[in-house]
Amino acid sequence: MAPISLQDLRRVSDALAKLHGSAVVGAVMRSDLRQLRLELSDGTLAVVRIDADDEGRARLEVDVIQRRPAVSSQLEVRFESA
Repeated sequence: MAPISLQDLRRVSDALAKLHGSAVVGAVMRSDLRQLRLELSDGTLAVVRIDADDEGRARLEVDVIQRRPAVSSQLEVRFESA
């Protein structure tokens, strides 16, 4: 596998910079060492992985998944008496 490009490293570092200051509460590395999943204290997940493209070049990817705020499914209705 060829080295990772500088452009890929910059893209990944920009994505991970958004997580600066967050506490990591869990980390899981796949057994083949191609994916690292980080869970942060606010519920955000960061998944960093390396794959080969069709030409055999290494491609570094990162996904940052924010937890959605809890949405109440209950509708509150107030009745006023006359």
